[in-house]
Amino acid sequence: MTWLDTIILFLGSLLANTLAALSGGGAGLLQFPLLIFLDLPFGQALATHKVASVALGLGAALTHVRSGQLPLKFALYLTLTGAAGAVVGANLILHISTQFAETLLGVMILALGVYSRIQAELGQQESPQNRTVFGFTIGALGLFMIGVTNGSLTAGSGLLVTLFLVRFFGFAYKQAVALTLVCVGLFWNGIGGAAVVWAGAPIYWPWLPILLLSSLLGGALGAKLALKQSNRTIKLAFELLTVLVGLKLLFS
Repeated sequence: MTWLDTIILFLGSLLANTLAALSGGGAGLLQFPLLIFLDLPFGQALATHKVASVALGLGAALTHVRSGQLPLKFALYLTLTGAAGAVVGANLILHISTQFAETLLGVMILALGVYSRIQAELGQQESPQNRTVFGFTIGALGLFMIGVTNGSLTAGSGLLVTLFLVRFFGFAYKQAVALTLVCVGLFWNGIGGAAVVWAGAPIYWPWLPILLLSSLLGGALGAKLALKQSNRTIKLAFELLTVLVGLKLLFS
């Protein structure tokens, strides 16, 4: 790798993870294609991206936990329900073709972005709902399925979780983004990344230190920006990222 490649990798990853930490997902929109652009094979790029994205969650977690605004019991629920799906997805990716799945996911994410734009007041204030035994059971099934996409596909699962928390459980966007970055970015990606390695996917180790550093810094920077912004600003960032990620999945 040349010095120019190193700079491109660091800055591209930093930008991707900052935007993801601000809007609640979508780091794979830039970081994964960047690895492909720098000539990593698809499988190796996916595995390397999955492992590096753990640092995004760590950087965001350090910021959000210090803020004292993270509901820890709900974070534990979110972590456990989705992590199981991430393990299943990480093992599926090595045995199935991802093109059809990514197309369907792209359509869904694009539709969710449009839906959020139409619903002008969605996620502007917390409005708790479905927080009963039955609601948490149905929610666990939904989060498990999103966890499967997290373990198996390149981008978009964090955005799905963010909107699921807003629409199904009634969180405001700022709360949903914080939960997504900590639980999905750190724990789902961490468990899914370990499962990818265990399943035999190759990691490109020489680039990993650069990706870990840029992801950590981007996660912390994006989380600080998110804490300072209004729910409406974060909602707009979320909608822009969903459209871009949806289009990327459809036409990649």
